[in-house]
Amino acid sequence: MRAVVARVSRAAVRVDGEVVGRIDGPGLLVLLGVGRDDGPDAAPVMARKLHELRILQGERSSAELGTPLLVISQFTLYGDTRKGRRPSWSAAAPPGHAEPLVEAVVGALRDRGAEVATGVFGAEMAVESVNDGPFTVLVEV
Repeated sequence: MRAVVARVSRAAVRVDGEVVGRIDGPGLLVLLGVGRDDGPDAAPVMARKLHELRILQGERSSAELGTPLLVISQFTLYGDTRKGRRPSWSAAAPPGHAEPLVEAVVGALRDRGAEVATGVFGAEMAVESVNDGPFTVLVEV
């Protein structure tokens, strides 16, 4: 499981022109990808890492500051571009495997007390964000 995590001053995701998830004010935008070999044990580990990731002001975490997270599924994080010009998606989990794991990460974050907004799994989404810093990291479990 891998995530691209950006420290943002605000972020939103739209489906068919309608906002389906947003965070206003400081927080984390999380683009979350699930690999073909990922299992359910990865979800709580990823949730803990995301919640406790110390990239907010003063090297503090969302857990410490109570800042929200916007989690958006992103299978393209497993695109392999080493050969040719067209990415291969063979390392990405199929939707039936990935969706429950994305939901498990979101559920584990909420169980930890995090405020979590989400996109819509499998939908065409328009994501907007204002990166703070800019500060963006890759998190893998």
